Amino acid sequence: MTSRTGDSTGGRPRGLRGIGRTWAEVLVRPRRAFANGITPGDQAPALTFAVAVAAAFALGLIATDPGAVPTVVPSSRALSGLVVFVVVVALAAPVGLHLTAAVATVSVVVASLELAGGVGFRDRGGVSETVQAVAYASSPMALGGPAIPELRVACGAYAAVLLFVGLRTVHGLGPLRTAVAALPPAALGYGVGYRVVAAARRLLAA
Repeated sequence: MTSRTGDSTGGRPRGLRGIGRTWAEVLVRPRRAFANGITPGDQAPALTFAVAVAAAFALGLIATDPGAVPTVVPSSRALSGLVVFVVVVALAAPVGLHLTAAVATVSVVVASLELAGGVGFRDRGGVSETVQAVAYASSPMALGGPAIPELRVACGAYAAVLLFVGLRTVHGLGPLRTAVAALPPAALGYGVGYRVVAAARRLLAA
């Protein structure tokens, strides 16, 4: 997933250095990153990127909030944390990405419906581009793992903004339609998956 196989044009750079460059570019220059870095069928680096973000989030969570880690191995909290980390990287991150992308795809279809009953799909990107937009928009969540509700909420809010930018760039929708399309996947992927909603509730309760 992190190396090229054959000739390819466009897309994100591969490897650890490529992941770091992509992460920084999405955070600092999101429009440019989404316009130049998303290519039809180029999902492998996006999946790798999403897993890396989830891994960074999980490490921050485990290190600063051990109580949030399920007790998988009763005799060892460290082993429990390791098991949770492996599950996040190997299972939760890939499944979460594709589930969120599926919701985003349906949302884009709904948002693309014309008021007169027709369907405005001519300029809409494909499912692959949606998967990539969802993956790269999660960039801020790499910093959202520590048990600091304010930080996690800020990261989640920025991730939602990045998803808005990504979907608008990929699918060419107007601002209102893009907002309609971005809200459900952002709520599911970042709000629930990355515990942003729980952090917001904690802030409100305080």
